[in-house]
Amino acid sequence: MAQAKNNLKPQDIVILLKIIALGEKSWFHHTIAQELGMSQSEVSQSLNRSKYAGLIDDARKKVNKIAFNEFLIHGVAYTFPQQPGALVRGMLTAHSAEPLNKIIQATDNYVWPYAKGLDRGQAIEPLYPTMVEASLKDTDLYELLTLVDAIRVGRVREKEMAKRELEKRILNA
Repeated sequence: MAQAKNNLKPQDIVILLKIIALGEKSWFHHTIAQELGMSQSEVSQSLNRSKYAGLIDDARKKVNKIAFNEFLIHGVAYTFPQQPGALVRGMLTAHSAEPLNKIIQATDNYVWPYAKGLDRGQAIEPLYPTMVEASLKDTDLYELLTLVDAIRVGRVREKEMAKRELEKRILNA
């Protein structure tokens, strides 16, 4: 049973991306929790799982960028797969959002369902329910999440572009 306790969850990806988006800014568990709309215990448990997986250091403060990048590029699409759903109102994601929408011209939009959203597209379930609100407050996090979504749901071309951009942002952060 101990193994299941240490399995990664989608919010672990979100928390690690938030830490990367913060760059050199100092942070605490409660500030991450507040900014992501999670409980402090969820953040603490998540960091423990990430430490177990080797995605964050023993102090649970510094992301192992090489391992995390490798996981995102090669594993996230299989660990947390997603298929586009019904047409809904929402917030753009994947290749429909920045930064990929500046490079890729597509007729189909992907969105996170959001009642106050200004765009329509096929629904993509976000990695964590509070991602829309968190992304509205942090554009760096939003762009990282959209790149991860492009890997989760994109076609080969979109996935490759997203992987290159994500690698650049994570390894140079």
